[in-house]
Parts: sequence; C-alpha cells; structure tokens
Amino acid sequence: MIDIVGDEHDTGPPGRRNPTSTLLKNLRHDIPASVVVFLVAVPLSLGVAHAAGAPLLAGLVSAVVGGIVASLFGASALQVSGPSAALTIVIAESIATFGWAATCAITAGAGLVQILFGLCRVARASLVISPAIVHGLLAGIGLILVLGQLHVVLGGVARGSTIENVLALPGRIVGHHDQAALIGVVTVGVLLAWTRMPRSVRRVPGPLAAVALATALSVAAGMDLPRVDLPNGLPGLGFVPEVPSGSWAAIIGAVLSIALIASLESLLSAVAIDKLRDGQRTDLNRELVGQGLANVAAGSLGGFPVTGVVVRTMTNFEAGARTRMSATLHSVWILGCCLFLAGALRLIPLAALAGLLVYVGAKLVNLTNLREVRRHGDLPVYLATLLGAVAVNLLTGVAAGIAVALALMLRRMLFSGIHIERDGSRTRVVIEGALTFLSVPRLTTVLAEVPERAEVTLELFVDYLDHAAFDCLRGWQRAYERAGGTVIVDEIGHPWFERGKAGVPTVRRGVASRVVPRWLAPWSQWQAEHLELPSQRGGSVPLCRGASEFQRRTAPLLRSTWDGLANGQQPHTLFITCGDARIVPNLITTSGPGDLFTVRNIGNLVPRAEADFSVGAAIEYAVGLLRVREVVVCGHSGCGAMKALLGDAPAGLAHLGGWLRHGEATMRRRESEGPVLLDGARPSHEGDRLALHNVVQQLENLRSYPVVDAALARGELRLTGMYFDVGKANVYLLDEALRSFTSAAAPVKS
Repeated sequence: MIDIVGDEHDTGPPGRRNPTSTLLKNLRHDIPASVVVFLVAVPLSLGVAHAAGAPLLAGLVSAVVGGIVASLFGASALQVSGPSAALTIVIAESIATFGWAATCAITAGAGLVQILFGLCRVARASLVISPAIVHGLLAGIGLILVLGQLHVVLGGVARGSTIENVLALPGRIVGHHDQAALIGVVTVGVLLAWTRMPRSVRRVPGPLAAVALATALSVAAGMDLPRVDLPNGLPGLGFVPEVPSGSWAAIIGAVLSIALIASLESLLSAVAIDKLRDGQRTDLNRELVGQGLANVAAGSLGGFPVTGVVVRTMTNFEAGARTRMSATLHSVWILGCCLFLAGALRLIPLAALAGLLVYVGAKLVNLTNLREVRRHGDLPVYLATLLGAVAVNLLTGVAAGIAVALALMLRRMLFSGIHIERDGSRTRVVIEGALTFLSVPRLTTVLAEVPERAEVTLELFVDYLDHAAFDCLRGWQRAYERAGGTVIVDEIGHPWFERGKAGVPTVRRGVASRVVPRWLAPWSQWQAEHLELPSQRGGSVPLCRGASEFQRRTAPLLRSTWDGLANGQQPHTLFITCGDARIVPNLITTSGPGDLFTVRNIGNLVPRAEADFSVGAAIEYAVGLLRVREVVVCGHSGCGAMKALLGDAPAGLAHLGGWLRHGEATMRRRESEGPVLLDGARPSHEGDRLALHNVVQQLENLRSYPVVDAALARGELRLTGMYFDVGKANVYLLDEALRSFTSAAAPVKS
C-alpha cells in the first residue's frame, strides 16, 4: 500500500496529532522551497530537452509529471524528479533512430521496466554496481554534453559524434563568433561567477540568474537569435506516442538504457539525501515504482524521461523543504508558468540554454568523486567507463567499466595474498585469503621462486581452499621434499590444508570451524595442532613460538600504539585480580596496551592500609601518581584461595598461609552479612559464594587507604567490583545497593 499523504517529520503520538496544524507548519517551509526549486528547474528542463534535440515543451512536461507523480507515489520524502542531463545522450540517439513520438513510447516502456524492477525488489541489488562505474558514466555524459554544446555556444552546431566534436572544436574556437556566441559565453560566465557572490545574492539560483541576464542582454540589444519555441495551451494534451519501428534489439536496448540510467540516478539521489536527513530511510523499491509510474505518464504525454535529479533534490533540501509537498508544488508552479508565462519563456535564447548545459555537463565531471575513486584504487574502472561512454556509447562504457572492475577484483584476489618473505637464510611463503583454481597460476609462479633444498615455512592464513589449489600445494610439497627440501606447514585458522591431507577436506566455507585467533587462544590450542615447527633456539618452545607469532602478526598492528606510550603511561584503571592463569584482564575487558595498571596476587586480596606494603605501594602509585579514574577488584569462580580459606589450604607453605590471613575479614563478613547474589541467585559452590563476599570486602579495604579516600571525596575515582565465571566465560559487575552481581552484557549507560 502506498502512503500518499504521510508526514515524514511528524513523530508525535498519533492520538495527539493535529493534521491541519502539521500541514500548515510544513507548508511554511515547503512553499518557499518549492519556489526555489521551480526557479532552478525551468531553465534546466528547457536546456536538457534542447541538448537532446527533443521539443522544448517535453522538458517542461517531464518536470510537471515527474514532480507530481514521482513525489506522490515514490518513497523519498525530499527527492525532486524531472528531466536529467544524464539521459540526454541516450534520448538524442533514440530520437535520431526512431523519432520523437516513438521515443516517448520507449520512455513509457522504460517506466514499465522500472515498475517491474521495484516489484521484484531489485533496487538494493542495483547498488552493488561500483561507484567508480556510476561516476565514470556521469563524467562521460558530462564530457559529451560539454563537447557538443560548446559548438552551439560558439555559434555553430554539434556534430554527429563526440570524436567529430573534438576534432572540429579547435576550428570552432578560432573561427567567426556571432551574437549567439556572446550570449552563450555570458551565460557560462555568470554561472561561474555566481558561486563567488555573497550569500544574499546567491539566494537567487544561479541557472535562473544566468539565463535571465543573458535573455535581458539579448532583448535590450535587439539581437536576432533563435529562441525558445513553446506552443500555447496545456502541455501534453492531445499527444499520442507512436509504436517504434525498426530492429527489436535496438528498441529493447533503448528501453533498457533509459530504465537503467534513470533507475541508477534516482536511487543514488535518494541514498544521497537519506544521508543528510533524519528519519526513516527511503524504501528504494517503492521509489523505483514511483519513478516508473512517472515515466509511463511522461512518455504518454510527450515528455522527456524522468529521474530523481541530484541538483534539484539537493536544492530542495538546502531550501528547507520538510515533506514531499515541496516537489509537488514545484511542478504546479511550472504548470502555471507554461499557462501564463509562456511569452516570457519564448524570449530565452537557445544559446543561453546551451551555455547552461555546458556548465551542467562540466559539473557532472566531479573532481571530488574522481579523487575518491583514485584513493580506493578504482581509477582504471572510472577511466574505462568514461572513455567507453565518450568514444562509443553509454552501454559500452558501462560494460567496459564492469569488465575492468572484474579484472581488478580477480587481480586483487590472485596476487595480493601470495608472496615470499625472506629473512636471511629463512624463507617463508605466505598465502592469505581465498585460494581457488583462479589462484593457481600465481601460486605456481611464487612457489617456483623458492630456493632449492632449503627449509621453507608454508604459512596458510586462508578462508577457503578448493580442490585445485589444494592439489597444487600438496603436489609442490611432495616434490620439494623429495628433492631434499623441508616444508614446515604453519596453518592459521581453520585447518583446510591439514583436513585435505587427511582425506576429509572441507568443501564449504559455511561449515568451516570457527577458530579462535592465536593472539586470544592458549598455546595448547594452536601450537599442538596442525603445526610443524623445528626446535627453537634457547628458552621454552611454547614461549619462543608465542613470541615469534607476536613479533610477526601482533607487533606490526600495535607498533604505533606502543610508540605513543614509549615516554610514559596514563592508564584508566587499576585492575586488581587473582594470579589464576585462567584470568586474562585485557581479554575480559577488551582493553589494550596502556589501559590497565594490573596487580595480581593470590585471591585478589587488598590488605588494609596498615597491613601490607606491596599492594599498598601499587595502590598509591596508581591512584596518587598515575591518577587512574577507576579501581577494579575482580574475583572469579573456582578460586583456589577461596577453597584454602574454607579449610582446604595445602600444608607446609608458610608464605601462602601467611598471605591468606589477609582473607580472614572476608570469612567474618560471610558469617555476619547476608548473601551476595550472582544474577539474582546464590552460586551453588561454597567457594564461589565466598568469592563474591571477598570482592565486596576488598572494595571496603581499599577505602582504608588515604589516597583512595581522598580521591573518592573529590569525585575523581570510582570503585568497581567484578566477577568472572570461568566455566561460562561471563563477566559480572557489582551493584552495591542491591548486593548483587549482574551480567556485564546488560546495556551500559555512559
């Protein structure tokens, strides 16, 4: 169901809305905005029609129909539709091939295709087309417009092809220039100068000012120039499109060209305005249906094809429009202009419209877009599309852009993830990404560069390995080892290669096991499985392997972070926790270098200020000198210290026994205070219940330190209790008022 009168900006409760008040409130913004868009749309509509060789009235018909039909039945609240310069080349070719009346039928057919696109819900899929192709296509259209209309501006006529226009342009520039050339140059000059005028002057749209000034000059000087020729009466009435005759392939090609270009520009315009406005995003499929209905209506009434036009849409937004009523009203003003101001429109010189089209075409060659495309490495796609569109036709340009984009994608996939690293006598073949049959040529080339009879590490960090690539790797390994070399396989992530060698290959990416990254996993998980490494020099083998892995993979990612910390630390949190190897503070808090000042001991105990120097020194240093903003005491399930306090302490360990005496206050709290809850319930294990009491007690002990007490009094410090359930990998935070630990997964209020 299509909502025609919905107010996109009224978000109040339905029962309290006053429709009349809301309408009047929005009209105060929509009416002025519609007038501004109307002033921009009239000269642009005439210029686009003139550039395509269509009847000038067709541009105004399109502006009227597009603004009314597309705004009522489309989905974008602020999009303004009408004739677009992006379609001038396609329409000019269609008129030359089929004639104007048949082109109108083709436009209506393109509208039906757009409706079909919308009903099939393919709008979002169309946005997968590379921005480089879209920008290259628009730039190509702009260049074609500029090269053709420059001849008109300089007093001549455009040639049959872009190549002919380029070749003839030098002669036209140095040749004789008449009054028409003066008007064209004045129009372009005013448009260029208008952007530098004060804001108060620029409230008048540039296109209107340029055409108006050029028209006034031509009339005041009595110039005899070709001018706008408009018939009297209502536009579009009595017009009947003709069924095109000729090759069906050519007819279908014209229909699809108009449908695709119009759809792309409309969708891009809708997405662009969505990025600037608040509220619900545009339903792009419904927008296509609305654009299609507008083109059916425009073609049936003898109008130019309709698209959502970026220039008009942005003008509408910047003028303060609130709802779709602005686009509808701008069409009403254009209709009134046709009926009552046609005489004024007939004074406009065609040379002024040509100058306007030169400016509009030049704006389509957007240098900001070109720089953005270049930064993303897609400049070849942009250039292929542009050159194809200019040298041959628009569809050829799009096809060329798609072909280059696919070639670049294949090249990135084939070449970027396979390379050799050499460190003295050591050789490492690094393979990353998806490894498929398309990668085999590059893979064999790189493997051929490996020195003979050496010790080579084959590092596989792949997210897919197909049969052809596996066969290539396995065959190379066997041949290299038979020739006297050594291949050490270091497979990171899912064991694609290992499973293939075992005869149970993984054939679908979706069923590949999720593997914990090495920098998060314990040594036992990644050093013992699917890894063949020689003995290391000195030290523990797991430690050396871990340090090597850090140096190769993690250090490059964090080197700039550590460089910034080289001259000092400013941690946010003092984190006091147990020495238990299962507790990894940076892991369970998702923190990194410089975030935590960590103190670990048996049982995460905080002796009172008068009872211990070691923990006390750390507290004073962190709170008094480093000015941490938070102190966390983190307990955990299955704590050995808590078991020892409950009477399970090992005998003969005097230092441990002496340290655990600092936990006696926790035992007294357990006896005198009520239970501390974990997610609303008491833990089943007595040691875990004691661990919760222990966290609360250590927070109380922290307050015995003068430096902590003073920071709390100044509001500069926060104390936080934390508990980690090892078996469930759950973190809980203490709510002291409720005497309960709640899951850290709950929403955080900043």
